[in-house]
Order: sequence, then structure tokens, then C-alpha cells
Amino acid sequence: MLHMDWNFWIRTLITVSSRYFIIAGIAFLIGYVLYRKAFGSKKIQPAFPTGKDYRREIGYSIITMLIFTCVPTIILTTPSIARHTLFYRDIHQYSMIYFWSAFVLMLFIHDTYFYWAHRLMHHPKLFKYFHLVHHKSTNPSPWAAYSFHPLEAFVEVGVYVLFLFIMPIHVYHLIFFFLFMIIYNVYGHLGYELYPRNFNRTLVGKYINTSVSHNQHHKHFNGNYGLYFTIWDHMMGTIRKDYDEAFEEVKTRR
Repeated sequence: MLHMDWNFWIRTLITVSSRYFIIAGIAFLIGYVLYRKAFGSKKIQPAFPTGKDYRREIGYSIITMLIFTCVPTIILTTPSIARHTLFYRDIHQYSMIYFWSAFVLMLFIHDTYFYWAHRLMHHPKLFKYFHLVHHKSTNPSPWAAYSFHPLEAFVEVGVYVLFLFIMPIHVYHLIFFFLFMIIYNVYGHLGYELYPRNFNRTLVGKYINTSVSHNQHHKHFNGNYGLYFTIWDHMMGTIRKDYDEAFEEVKTRR
């Protein structure tokens, strides 16, 4: 029988929601309010979203955060489910080499999970039910980071479930990895490019997902499906042909 520890849920909800509103809020305040005119020429898409867009993004993000906190609460506080996970609290149960290596492994697992789930949700028979809400942000703002249809939110939180059942996961892995995730997610929807000029042409930068890359995906609805990396996009031929040109255009504006 499923169990819901409401105290655990409330603590998790406060953590998840405060991260979203603080990180996305700071990014929005700097790039869309205080320095809108000063930075405006550097915006990837020069136009700014409307108030209606911001309200839609925040509204769906709130629903997403409720789902993001319900799923782990049920898994970790239902004894009949929790005992089958690889979740652990004693940091010395596994070596520190594993502890730190796990973050890297989680990064690549999440990127792979996201790429293929993302492409699946772009299938014509699934798109309008799962992914259309997120793509209503054709010119995304930081508030779009969690702007998902509830069905997509369940897909996105699936990686959390995957982690718990395929590899030993310490509470700190969950805390710090998903902190990094929301920071990078906000950056991907920032509307501004923070990496320097020609970063996309460097040996490492070529395989790092950028705000320009994800912004193109929102604008054109195809290509650039990665989350943290463009490795899968390069391997599967889904990196947009005009990506490098777009990156260069944004970084050379005056």
C-alpha cells in the first residue's frame, strides 16, 4: 500500500520550490527587469515574452514541482517500495571514490534519459499530450525551466526513480545533483548566452549544451534535444546545422 509522509513531502516541496523561485527569480530579475535595456541587445531572441507567457510558465511549473515532490516522497516513505531501492544515508557505506564518481555517472545517465525521452515526446502522436505545453514558450524565459504538462512532469521525474533503483544513491547525491540540474535548466531557458565566443567550437565546448542550442530547439521545435551535452545530438545527427552560426551571431552582436 502506498504511503505519503506529509512532513517529508512538505520539506521536499520547500526545497524544490525555493530553488526554482530563487534561481529562476534572480535570473529573471537581472536579465528581464533590472538590466533589460543594458543586456537586451545580447538576448538570443531580441523580443521579450509577455506577462501572459510568464504566468503560464510559473503556473505549470508549480504543478510540476508538486509532482516532482510527490513521486520521491511515495518511493522513499513507502516501506514496501523503499526497501527495494539502493538509497543510503551512511556516507561511509560506499567509498568516497564512488561517492564523487556517482555525480559524473548521474550526469551522463540523466543526459541520456532526457535525450531519448525528449525525442519520444516529439513523436507526432505524443507531442500535443506531453510536450506542447513546454513548447508554448517559443521564446523561453527562466520561468520555463519547469513549465511542463503534468504528463511530461511524470516523464521528467522518472530519472529520479531510475537513479534510486539502478545505483547506490546517497541523500547528498539527490540534494546536490538536482540543485545543479535546476541551475543548468534555468541557464538553458535563460534567453542569454553565458559561455564565451567560440566556446561551441572548442574541443570540449562542442559537446556542451548551451542556452543558444536549447533556445533554437524552442524556436524551431526540432533538433538540439540534449540537456547537458550535445553528444547524443552529434551521434544521432540531430544537432541543428545552423547552431554554430546562431551562436556566433549572438556572441558578436554590438
